[in-house]
Amino acid sequence: MRSLIAFFRRLSLVPQGITIVTAGFLPIFAIVSMFPAVPAIIDHFAADPDARWKVPMMVSAPGLTIALFAPFAGFFVDRFGRRPLLVGATLLYGVVGTAPFFLDSLNMLIACRLGLGVAEAAILTIVNTLIADYWDDQGRKDWLFLQGICGPFFASGVILLSGVASAVRWNGIFLVYAVAFPIFVAMLAWMFEPRRADGATIAEISHGERKTAPFPTASIALIGGVTLIASALYYVFIISGSLAWREVGVMDPARIGQLTAIPSLFVMLGALIFRLMGGRPHAVQLATFFLLLGVGLSGMGLAPDWRWMTAALIIQQTGAGMAVPTVIAWAQTKLPFEHRGRGMGVWTACFFFGQFSSPWLVHQTETLVGSMQGAFLAAGLAGVIAAALVASFARGSRAPAPSIAVAE
Repeated sequence: MRSLIAFFRRLSLVPQGITIVTAGFLPIFAIVSMFPAVPAIIDHFAADPDARWKVPMMVSAPGLTIALFAPFAGFFVDRFGRRPLLVGATLLYGVVGTAPFFLDSLNMLIACRLGLGVAEAAILTIVNTLIADYWDDQGRKDWLFLQGICGPFFASGVILLSGVASAVRWNGIFLVYAVAFPIFVAMLAWMFEPRRADGATIAEISHGERKTAPFPTASIALIGGVTLIASALYYVFIISGSLAWREVGVMDPARIGQLTAIPSLFVMLGALIFRLMGGRPHAVQLATFFLLLGVGLSGMGLAPDWRWMTAALIIQQTGAGMAVPTVIAWAQTKLPFEHRGRGMGVWTACFFFGQFSSPWLVHQTETLVGSMQGAFLAAGLAGVIAAALVASFARGSRAPAPSIAVAE
């Protein structure tokens, strides 16, 4: 009977789930959508001698503000509630995202992108918090799996649409950010403020009207450390993969794209493995993710030619498909309701700081060992060691009882 009740509870939150999955793609959208537009924007600002470095900086600027502001977003979420801040952040995303279409100043474009990062920090933090608030562990895995499956299709569609928009006008890409406005309307219609299992709201807890669980300092520090390592390893191939291909004799960018296309589909296999392992302890899931990623990166580091590189990439991409849902699902189980926003804020900050630090770490390792493949091998060994440590020390961890949101 309990399982039947849980099933209907998850079914009753389908509109909220679809809204959350769609909103969760907005921060990824901000980077993916800009890829085809960069040359057109550089050409438009050709009179500016700094355009060749300012435009790429403009593209990546949101990542910096996400890393800096996500912990503050988490604090405000735990203080003032989830829904109002999510609705406001999504509206801000739409406004500052589309504003560059009406501007003709590169510095103003950079300012808008920094503002976009603030909105993204809030959206990512709150979306991941609400997944834990609205559903039990089983429901969380269902929706995280759906995010992992939908992500590649969303990304492909966005790149296609971005290319068309950029061909029409140099800043036509920025109109694509108007997708936030219908999501904003959906939030107004369907999102509700969650409650703790005992019925307490964030407002009641923050004003001392209900008992508060102790702040989980150790758990949040562990979440931050694991997420930072996972993110740094996750981005090794994404950022530096083309340089590793060159060391096995594949120099043509078009050929690199062709060889990467099929293995990239295995990201969806990784998401499926995450879902199939839903009944296993989170430590086992984490160890599996780190092991697949580590073995794949090590194989790329040892590959003598493109064939072995492709085979290793399939393993690496499978691990990459497990990465985000596995780490989020594990982190959510370690955070009580009243501190979940801050915990997911730390998760978001560490994930994006890992994105920022990964190329620097790879470069330093390449300098030390003398080749990019050597750096990949070192990263892969780090992943295998992380898998062994998780299997050894995290197996006995126990998650707090989940709190499930109820409609007001």
